[in-house]
Amino acid sequence: MRRVLRLLPLPLSIAICLPAMADDKPVNWGLCPVADVLPVFDDAPKADKAAAATRDQQDTDIEGDQLFGTTTVPQYQGNVALKRGDQFLGTDHLSFDTESGNYIAEGNVRYQDSSIRMLAKRAEGNQEADTHKISDIQYQLVSRRGNGVAESVDLQGAVGQMHRSTYTTCDPSQPVWKLSAPQIEVDNDEGFGTARNAVLRIGKVPVLWAPYFKFPIDDRRQTGLLYPELGLSGRNGFDYAQPIYFNLAPNYDDTLTPRYMSKRGFMLDNEFRYLYDGGRGELLTAYLPNDKLRDKDRGRVEYTGYHNINVNWQARANLAWVSDERYTEDFSSKLLGVTASNLQSQIGIYGTGENWTGGLMADYWQLTDYTLTEDALPYARQPRAFFNWDKPLLPWLEAGVYAEAVRFTHDDNRRKIIDADGEYIRSGVVDPRFNGSRLDIKPYVSMPFSGAAWYVTPTVAWRYTGYQLDQGLADQIRLQNLAAAGVANPTPEQLRGDTSPSRSLPVASLDAGMFFDRETTIGGKSFLHTLEPRLFYLRTPYRDQSDLPIFDTRDFTFSWGQLFRDSRYTGADRQNDANQLTMALSTRFIDQNTGRERFSGSIGQILYFDDSRVTLPGNTSQVEKGKSAWIADANYAINDRWNLGATYQWDPKYKREDLASVRARYLMSNDGVVNLTYRHRLNSLASSTASKEERTLLEQVDLSFLYPLSPTWSLVGRYYYSIQDKAPLEIIGGVQWDSCCLAVRAIARRYVRNREGELNNSFQIEFVLKGLSSIGQNTDRTLRRAILGYYRDDLYLVPPSNTGADRDDYDPNLIP
Repeated sequence: MRRVLRLLPLPLSIAICLPAMADDKPVNWGLCPVADVLPVFDDAPKADKAAAATRDQQDTDIEGDQLFGTTTVPQYQGNVALKRGDQFLGTDHLSFDTESGNYIAEGNVRYQDSSIRMLAKRAEGNQEADTHKISDIQYQLVSRRGNGVAESVDLQGAVGQMHRSTYTTCDPSQPVWKLSAPQIEVDNDEGFGTARNAVLRIGKVPVLWAPYFKFPIDDRRQTGLLYPELGLSGRNGFDYAQPIYFNLAPNYDDTLTPRYMSKRGFMLDNEFRYLYDGGRGELLTAYLPNDKLRDKDRGRVEYTGYHNINVNWQARANLAWVSDERYTEDFSSKLLGVTASNLQSQIGIYGTGENWTGGLMADYWQLTDYTLTEDALPYARQPRAFFNWDKPLLPWLEAGVYAEAVRFTHDDNRRKIIDADGEYIRSGVVDPRFNGSRLDIKPYVSMPFSGAAWYVTPTVAWRYTGYQLDQGLADQIRLQNLAAAGVANPTPEQLRGDTSPSRSLPVASLDAGMFFDRETTIGGKSFLHTLEPRLFYLRTPYRDQSDLPIFDTRDFTFSWGQLFRDSRYTGADRQNDANQLTMALSTRFIDQNTGRERFSGSIGQILYFDDSRVTLPGNTSQVEKGKSAWIADANYAINDRWNLGATYQWDPKYKREDLASVRARYLMSNDGVVNLTYRHRLNSLASSTASKEERTLLEQVDLSFLYPLSPTWSLVGRYYYSIQDKAPLEIIGGVQWDSCCLAVRAIARRYVRNREGELNNSFQIEFVLKGLSSIGQNTDRTLRRAILGYYRDDLYLVPPSNTGADRDDYDPNLIP
């Protein structure tokens, strides 16, 4: 028999109102029982999302063992089943008044769709008035594993009430945590629920009580409280933050976070976000009135955003400001916050097309290290314009140009006197900083020839760099050059520097390589073995550049990528002379069955046919005729669990090790991981007669691990130690406990908080209520940063390259 009958519209959204507070973070349900709390009903149709999307356009089929009563009030008895799309309602007895719309379902009431399964003792109501009452409910969510009970549910259209309800993701036999409320009101039209006197219990202990709070029951955002963050540290003391979310409009919102630190006082953080068709943005602010440790007001402002002007052009801004030089040190828990001595703000428009990129921008730097002066800040670029164009003209001919125009500015350098408390007093101007402009143009022509197993690419470029300097800066450069030349008493005419110096020179290179491969068998396994030799010749004549200023140029760190660049400097203020040949060889063993690279190794060296005379001011060491350090890099995947890697640099001239880096990783079958890294690098600027301690730039060892003791218990830790300084950089030790529905992480951390090596202690604990949210500080973020592989997927992400010559989209030193 077929009738048009709406199934209960909501048992459904009422039942999911508590778990709607859950976050979107993936959770591990591996420790949960295999069987569902409520097994799938055998007589129910397959619950799929496609059927759910069309349920409103379908009729309801009613079946039963017996049909009796009257035409006006039919009654179904025995195995009654109502089906519509993905929905199923089963009961032992159903009576329905076709005139009044009243219905009663009694005995073994069962409901199921693509999102929920439910048992109830009785359901009654009126289809016409859209009123329903369901009694003695037990439910389970299909996708979130949430389950619970309710004494009754009353529905009136889109509004309903749930009485004496509970929610948990635990197995009912072991409710490690449970959220309960005597009354919950739900408004499906508005998309929110209101819980009264809700209590969260872990075990039998109540840990959170809320007399009244609102929460969303669907994807629509709602104003209300978010879960608090708790912490304890040596610098801040007891730390409590309570985020308050404001849903201001569909396309913008705000999160206000009052924060109390027992050693500092009350702080107010705010996050404002907006989104529209052409862009998005975020504004972060913080204000701490009268910090008790610093005895002054403190704060920060950060803004990031972009606007798409059209398909080619985008406006972007990344602005930041802090109240004082110690703000980053005091309120950053990352080692990056310790090493960062400045803060950059940048705004501009950037474009890209099929064969070009370009932009116009400006930036500014703020000092964030109280031990330094403004002299340590980079020059600000106000403004900067750049344009890059590259296009294949023929299959064997390619042309392009790099162009950049910049106005460099810098604040005056002021003396800084540090008192006993680490505070400072500024005095008058000591060194006025002079400014200047620079135009750098580098057109080039390249002829790429290649075959199936070889390539040859000759490239010829011409680089012109011209300046317009303040007279004071030109005079400073002239004075430095005279002092370096030994001129003791220069005349006024000799002291006057050139305000329009320039440099122009050709740059030629030849890049050639071959590919050899063969099939081989090792240990009974088939591999593809490759040999890839490469030659790179670079010829650049010498030009005297002592009259040119240094705005943004420094030496590259010698590395594998430097073997194939046409300059050893990062900026345009210096272009080294060169007559050199790079010889390199790479080899790989690729598993023929899996396609996985089991081993890769590379080795290379530069032969200098002439002395290179161009240097940076203050750096007297020159690249001499002879051989560079050997650079070798190797990676060996012993099996699916063990991976070894090493990078090594050996200088044959001084018979010394310039760089050694060894890394090992072991992946356990139960998501455990162990990382061990050793790094040692010499200071290339130190003299050959300096002691080993003076020549050592860094020597560090880094051990991190996630070690499961059992399916439920695991240890986490990191020991990051500076052998050179004989002091730890970061120590983390912690324990994790996991269950089907609850995870607890507790970690203690000791880390360097400033450049002076002072250490800070902190303790973090987090309760992860799976399928609901977490209480405490975000230990996940700390562990993911400290332990590579804490999230196994992180091992397969490709990090951004950090070998670029510039912090933006302009790199004239990179071989086309």
